[in-house]
Amino acid sequence: MDKMNENNKATVMGEIVGTFTFSHEIYGEGFYMIDLLVPRLSDSADLIPLMVSERLINVNENYEGMKVKVSGQFRSYNRHEERKNKLVLSVFVREWEFIDEIERSEMTNHIELDGFICKEPIYRKTPLGREIADILLAVNRPYGKSDYIPCISWGRNARFANDFEVGSRCRIIGRIQSREYMKKISEDQVEKRIAYEVSVSKLEIPVEDPVLS
Repeated sequence: MDKMNENNKATVMGEIVGTFTFSHEIYGEGFYMIDLLVPRLSDSADLIPLMVSERLINVNENYEGMKVKVSGQFRSYNRHEERKNKLVLSVFVREWEFIDEIERSEMTNHIELDGFICKEPIYRKTPLGREIADILLAVNRPYGKSDYIPCISWGRNARFANDFEVGSRCRIIGRIQSREYMKKISEDQVEKRIAYEVSVSKLEIPVEDPVLS
């Protein structure tokens, strides 16, 4: 189990936005959602959802505007809506620490994943010629469960990912990012939504998996 916990490690630092909202309960333990505004090295920021146990922190308190450092795992689950399943992502928090200042470094938002390619990567180029590859990584969890994490790679990493085969093992280091997009609801209605993914900085296929030549 410890080894499985090592294959999905996320640490983010930021400012609490809003208050806790109830998510679900398992064996009498309640889990709540709250958003964390995590600064990038540029002037922008990512709004990352956290899932927190009521046994870890007092979820009845108002922490809005406070700065925290949290560590845990980037997890997914399927939520049924609009007659289909939607992949919902959040950081499952194992450690919570209040901090005075947010360090402006890569470690403000850092994730390491070790999983398996579960869908053929999608390689494309932007109108300006920038290379991008979308990867869907299945990361095993204890008790036979898995998290399905969308990842996006750029440039040289995108070209490398384009040759990955479904089922091959892959290690990724990067950061969690949020991205706004417009969802078409009907012919005359669109809705703003937020997608979450891992922006890849390092990408490798372990040498013990000779799936690539």
